[in-house]
Amino acid sequence: MEKAQTIGYIHSLESFGSADGPGIRFVIFLSGCQMRCKYCHNPDTWKRRAGKRYTAEELLNRALRYRPYWGKEGGITVSGGEPLLQMKFLTELFRLAKAAGVTTAFDTAGGPFRDTKEYLGRFDELLKYTDLVLLDLKHIDENKHKELTGVFNKQVLDMARYLSDCGKPMWIRHVLVPGYTDQEEDLQRMNAFIKTLPTVERVEVLPYHALGAFKWAELGLKYQLDGVLPPTNEELEKARAILCSQ
Repeated sequence: MEKAQTIGYIHSLESFGSADGPGIRFVIFLSGCQMRCKYCHNPDTWKRRAGKRYTAEELLNRALRYRPYWGKEGGITVSGGEPLLQMKFLTELFRLAKAAGVTTAFDTAGGPFRDTKEYLGRFDELLKYTDLVLLDLKHIDENKHKELTGVFNKQVLDMARYLSDCGKPMWIRHVLVPGYTDQEEDLQRMNAFIKTLPTVERVEVLPYHALGAFKWAELGLKYQLDGVLPPTNEELEKARAILCSQ
């Protein structure tokens, strides 16, 4: 009897991504996220089991159409939403991708991670087919993280440590939101934490923007950071000087 294929729920696709890992990448945005970040620019990805349905084979075949443009460094990045909410599908996609010689990365905020035997067994299987993890560190302070995203950050920090212990390469990302994630003391604490992770290859400080505010309105939601301005270049450089220091 033929084995049933795992179905993934896809929010959107980007054929020529240049900001989600090395080189030119085919970026897959999965549906579903349990965090409710105040600055989220894609609240339309929150709903689970929404979007277009694909099998892993169908999605890989679509991505491979663009392979000639990837060069030596490019490949596939899966983002969201939160891709770890569809870990079975993600693992199957990456297994097929690696069999085809494609480099793989996923972008996660770490929320679903759990330090249990059952979860780690499934997570380790995913890591077998993963070349790079892009980890979003929203905030280093657990209470401020809860206020900003709706959840505490223990599982996020636990996942960062676990990835490093496994020897998995990571890029750390931090969105700089004036008045929320830009306090120097918090940035210094985050830098100290990052320094405990020897597999971090790169730290990116990304400027907050409100370009997705219209999506909140379309969904009948009140945008949480109305009136907050993007950071200045000076503020960005100051944060980068702290977080990117060795």
